[in-house]
Amino acid sequence: MSDVKTDAPADAAPEPPKKTTLSITVDGRAHEAQPGQLVIDACEDAGTYVPRFCYHHRMNPVGMCRQCLVEVEGPRGPMMVVSCMTPVAEGQVVRTETPGVKRAQEGVLEMLLANHPLDCPVCDKGGECPLQDQAFSHGPGESRYVEEKRHYEKPIPISDLVLLDRERCILCDRCTRFADEVAGDKLIHFISRGNATQVNTFPDEPFASYFSGNTVQICPVGALTATPYRFKARPWDLTQVESTCTTCAVGCRIVVQGSRDQLLRYQGVDSDPVNWGWLCDRGRFNFEAVNSDQRLGTPLVREQGELRPTGWSEALARAAQLIREAVDAGGPGSVAVLGGARGTNEDAFAWARLAHDVIGTPHVSAQLGDGMPVGLLALNRATIDEAASASTIVLLGPDLKEELPVLYLRLRDAAEKRRSRILEFTPKPGGMTRYAWKSIGYEPGTQVGAVHAALANDEIAQQLGAGNVVIVAGRANLAETSAAQVAALGELLAAVPGAKVLPALRRGNVVGAVQLGMRPGKDGMDSRAALAAAADGTVECLILVGSDPLSDVPDADLARRAMAGARRIIAVDALPSPSTALADVVLAAAAFAEKSGTTTNLEGRVTTVGQKVTARHTARPDWMIAAQLAAALGTDLGLESEADVLAAMAELNDSYAEISAAALAAAPDGVLAHVPTTLDPINPPTVAVPDRNSYDFRLVVSRKLYDAAVGTAHSPSLAHLAGGATIHIHPADLDRVGAADGDSVKVTSKRASGVFQATSDTTVLRGTAWVPFNQPGGTVGELIDATAPVTDIRIENL
Repeated sequence: MSDVKTDAPADAAPEPPKKTTLSITVDGRAHEAQPGQLVIDACEDAGTYVPRFCYHHRMNPVGMCRQCLVEVEGPRGPMMVVSCMTPVAEGQVVRTETPGVKRAQEGVLEMLLANHPLDCPVCDKGGECPLQDQAFSHGPGESRYVEEKRHYEKPIPISDLVLLDRERCILCDRCTRFADEVAGDKLIHFISRGNATQVNTFPDEPFASYFSGNTVQICPVGALTATPYRFKARPWDLTQVESTCTTCAVGCRIVVQGSRDQLLRYQGVDSDPVNWGWLCDRGRFNFEAVNSDQRLGTPLVREQGELRPTGWSEALARAAQLIREAVDAGGPGSVAVLGGARGTNEDAFAWARLAHDVIGTPHVSAQLGDGMPVGLLALNRATIDEAASASTIVLLGPDLKEELPVLYLRLRDAAEKRRSRILEFTPKPGGMTRYAWKSIGYEPGTQVGAVHAALANDEIAQQLGAGNVVIVAGRANLAETSAAQVAALGELLAAVPGAKVLPALRRGNVVGAVQLGMRPGKDGMDSRAALAAAADGTVECLILVGSDPLSDVPDADLARRAMAGARRIIAVDALPSPSTALADVVLAAAAFAEKSGTTTNLEGRVTTVGQKVTARHTARPDWMIAAQLAAALGTDLGLESEADVLAAMAELNDSYAEISAAALAAAPDGVLAHVPTTLDPINPPTVAVPDRNSYDFRLVVSRKLYDAAVGTAHSPSLAHLAGGATIHIHPADLDRVGAADGDSVKVTSKRASGVFQATSDTTVLRGTAWVPFNQPGGTVGELIDATAPVTDIRIENL
């Protein structure tokens, strides 16, 4: 018996698509909600705002304040529910303005205001306070409470940056949940019970979180205030522009607020692909450097050994003369251009045009011996969202909490919510170690061996093959070359060919600068080689575009010899630095928020940078300085405005072909630039690391969030947070040296010696020693040889 196949009639109606939403009614209007969505969010999507104090969509709901009560009609009739704790259901009828709801909300507000001081005219939150607004919109209009209100000492400092006024606190649990759920720093919590319940820190334990400023922003009342902004302005005095933070390469979206042509505050913007509204404290509060009295406002030229102010015509003519002299003496290759990661994409593009096309030098680099090879950006690149949703995240780079703090928050969230497993390779355990599925410590130079051993582990191999993999790759140790790190990355990519790579490069716009041409040309030298050539006298002229080799280059001796050996130095910067002090010409550049443009974050996302205030005195945007210097050298770059530069970028660089003002205006979260096709591929090097003498220690040097960087040092609220240069040693190794915690020890490498205070640290691996880089009073750069694969040191008790 044969099978009979019957074809469906040609005119049969196709099956309707399966319904994926839930039908609800909000205040009489039909609305399609998402499964699992909370009623409070569904109401907002439907155009109805439900008042709230404790609820924040980036944190778990707790239903603390009860202000979001609504009436929901279900199978058992109408009932009052807390909308931030109630999920939507099919056929649900939600009413937000019934008499019962209004009475409940009035009662909640009356209770909140029973002990809350009515000091709105002197409260920093006045004018942008949800409690103030909702007392007007949903409150009873008057209070029946006439007794004395509760009083506390006010305000009390709970950290160097945050003050707490307990009288104003409404116990919404926002700050405590943020510290616990988002930052992982459980340093602020509820204490006492009943009517005496209050928020405070633990005794003798300040709220020393890198993210404390976020609690000030999300506080719905004036209980938490930030010392850099406190009593500086009223919200109605402020004007603002949306922009992108360039403190590091994450590219957090912010609003820049100011009054009377002065910056006063940065606030985080909730960009879903990037920062979720969060900022690190360094990025939030370093606006103070822009307001610094030490700002460079006019060009400087050196005469008789001293820098003196001058006009732009003379400064540009002198700079052009120095470049011509260098080219005449040794050809275009006698000029090296270092930097470009501080400014905008437009700045980097213009300086790359000047360097490659006008001067003709191939020696251009946006990194200062502390990054990774340019070819890292040519790999299959992941986005932050892809990393935060990957089955496995492999960390082969720096301590993200210290160098890329908001990326740390995103990946921590992925680990805590069990979306991802983190496999960490590190020379020193850091902020992400406690969230890692497996953390593998290695001695500097042995990364390849550590990766081989991990891949031989059946459990790890199975995890790497179980889903999508993202490798977060960057420089973990400044006391070794990048060779071993690159080789280890090559081994991982060979084992997991489908893995994507997220570059963990620290400098604000380093990805944009490299992609737009601030990288070595054919036969060009990177920054280390260029500085060595300057030290030898081969490079006659160094042009420093927002870079400070004396502070930023790990090999301090190389930087010092390069600055001494270069016969001509031109510096372009917004703030004075040790390197600008040695320049022959200093061209005053506009700082962040004094110019507009675009920037590119580590995933390649291009976003806008907004101008809020006027540039200091006659300071100019970097791109304008480059165009005018090119004109002084006899070439017209055709760049008369920021729009001209953006158009030229799209025309001449294939990865930015789709970047335009219209595209950016239509995409507030930015536009992803394509991976450039012109980048040279990364070539895994051959790594030869000498064995360590058993009497020696292998040096690990990495950055902390707060250091002696120019922007931090010129921000009074942040400058004192840099911890200083101490050498961290495992307690057992410290005993072997014969020193105690806090003792001064002599540290000697093949390059130099220095005296450091020893710190006993159980997180440091045995046989290694860790020193933070670029700390006040530090000399660790004197120990580092940029040409050596690793740096071994000997430690002696004094």
